[in-house]
Formats: sequence, structure tokens, C-alpha cells
Amino acid sequence: MAADTSFRYTGYPVRIYAGPDALAQLGGEAERLRAQRPFVVCGQSVAHRTDLLERIKAAWKVPLAGAFTGVQAGSPLPSALAGTEAARSAGADAIIAVGGGSAIVTARAITILLAEGGSVHDHATKYPPGQPPVSPRLMRPKLPNLAVVTTPTTAANRSGTAVIDPETNHRLEMFDPKTRPSAVFWDDAALLTAPAHLCISAAAACFSGVVSGLQSKDPLNPLAQGDLAQALQLLRSQLPRVAGEPDNPKVRLDLCAAAFLYNRAADSGASGNALGVVSALAHTLDTRYPHCGHGAAYALATPAGMRFNQSNNLAGQARLAALLGITGKSGTASASAAADAVAQFYHSLGMPVRLRDMGIPREDVAHIAQDTMTDFGLHRNVRRVQDASELVALLEQMW
Repeated sequence: MAADTSFRYTGYPVRIYAGPDALAQLGGEAERLRAQRPFVVCGQSVAHRTDLLERIKAAWKVPLAGAFTGVQAGSPLPSALAGTEAARSAGADAIIAVGGGSAIVTARAITILLAEGGSVHDHATKYPPGQPPVSPRLMRPKLPNLAVVTTPTTAANRSGTAVIDPETNHRLEMFDPKTRPSAVFWDDAALLTAPAHLCISAAAACFSGVVSGLQSKDPLNPLAQGDLAQALQLLRSQLPRVAGEPDNPKVRLDLCAAAFLYNRAADSGASGNALGVVSALAHTLDTRYPHCGHGAAYALATPAGMRFNQSNNLAGQARLAALLGITGKSGTASASAAADAVAQFYHSLGMPVRLRDMGIPREDVAHIAQDTMTDFGLHRNVRRVQDASELVALLEQMW
């Protein structure tokens, strides 16, 4: 019997402007959107240490309605709420996110809250005990938004967002495809405003997503596999160059392309089930420990998550091993070699590979495990996690 070759691809409309002075193309987007009161969402560094706001004002050709410059790392809820009130008071009719993942995620939360009203908790994914998570359908029309990225973040063209509740220290996840940006800008000068370590952190998180997609338990269709394979090649060739070539915009632009290809592969059918435990652990680590950045959290969790899932996904991990150039091995040996290669790649970037490397106390393991049990990604993991004790054992190995 022939193998099943059926699959579905969903394409989302987005324009990407890349290269020197890509921000000049904002004028065309302004005309297309007919927005007269654009509102910028960014952090203090972008607002006061770069000329990006001035360049955006010049390119848009109409005065900005205002700017919220209070974006904070990790997108805490109070920042998103303050930004929502500022945008509402300004009468914004379009949102322009400027910065890395935190700015884009905060801006996306703002677009949801402006339209839906109410509390974030009303719109966030729910986790009924013993049942699959439930994401409320957010049906109201959303303001158009655009993203001017300064790091190669995978947040750029996604439809989900998550803010951190400071009272519980948990992520509040919201999902709405209508919040995808209509345009993304990879402007050379904008990309060079981010310190090298932030660029590396964002791309390191993307690397985890790509290796996860490539070891999907289900066969990959040619569209998804092509995008992921090219993303892997870009990440492996360009990520090691960031620290040594901090003023090379092409290196950073290629990493932005890798992040976009990764997201497009997900739209093509690449599943996150191969390493759902990794995304769940990484979310918990970078939420609970502010000094543990996004990339560091994925560097810690990815090799360990591969070993945790190994017996449930030998074929998928063998597929990844082949793409990493690992030959002459099969089965468990191939899967183990793939996890070792991923760990070595992170180590070569100067990233942590043990929890103790980040100063995370061993006595925190039980709390980390319990928090991770309520993350959306865990429910998609290829190996079903029945109890927090399984995660405690994994975290002990990571420590």
C-alpha cells in the first residue's frame, strides 16, 4: 500500500521588507492600511538609544498617535495593561511593534485587549483538571499591526501571545490568528541595534524549535521539511558568526529568515509534539528566573527533552541525526548522538547546558516541575507526561 501523501497547507498574508532602509517601505503600508493614528509599542532602549522612532515617524508620513515605551522583558501583564490603556487613550488605529520578542508579544496582547475588553484571564487558555487545554475563541475584529524586529524572534509572525501574571508567576496564553502582522520589517540598521547576546538568545530559541520540527513523530510533508531544513542550515552557519561579526547585518537577516521559515513550516503541518516538554520547561524557566533568558532556557531544556522522549520517537530523532550529518549509527545510538550534537552546538555558543550553570537551586526542582504541568506545550509532547514526578526526574538529570 502506498504511503499517505495528503497534507494541508495554510498560508497567511504577510509582506516582508528586508535590507538597507527597509523601514522606508512603511509609507506604502500606511497607504495600504489607511491608518491615520499609528501607535508604537517598544521598550526604553528602542525609544531612547536608537533612532527607530524618528525613522518610523518620517516613513509613515502622518504623525504618530503616540508611543508606549514601557515594554519589559518577558511581557509582564502590568506592562500589557498599561500599553492597552495608552493605545486606547490615543485612539490608535494601527499598532507598530518595535523590538524583540517582548515588544511583539506585548503589542499582540494589546491588540487583543483593545478589541475584546474584559480581563486577560477571560481570554487566556484554560487548563481544566484532567482535560485538554481550552483556548477561548476571540472573535472581535483586531487593529492591524506591523512588526519592526530587532532580533530574529519567532514571535514576529505568530498568532499566539503570552503575558506573565506577576501574582502567580504563570503565563497567560491567548490565541488569535487575526493578530498576525500584515507586514514585518528586517531593516539592517534596526537589526544591528540589538546587542549580540540578545540576537543569539532569540536565534538559539529558534534552533530548538527547528530541531523539534525536524524530529516530528509524524512524516514531514515536502513543504515543511524544506523550510525546516533550510532554517537548520541558516542557523548552523550564521549563529556562530554573531558574536564575532556584531556589525554584519546579513548574519542577522539570515537568522530572521530562519525564524520565518520555522513558523511557515508550522503552518505547513510541522508539529510541535516532538519536543512539547522542551517548550513547556523553557517557558517555566524563563518565567520563574528572570536572569535565565529565552535562549538559555531552550539551551538547557532541548538536549534533555530529546533524551526524555527518545524511546517514544526513535524514528524522528534518527531523521534529525541524518540532517545533522550523523552517519553509521541507528536506533538508540543515532538518537543519543543527535541529542549530544544539539548540546554541543549550544555549548559552542557559550550557552548553559546544566541548570546549575544558571544558578538555579536544586531545591527548586519540584516547583519547576509543578509549574510546567500547566503549560500548553506539555500537552502536545510525543511522550505523555502523566505526573509531575516524571518531570522532577528529568530536571534532576538537567541539574
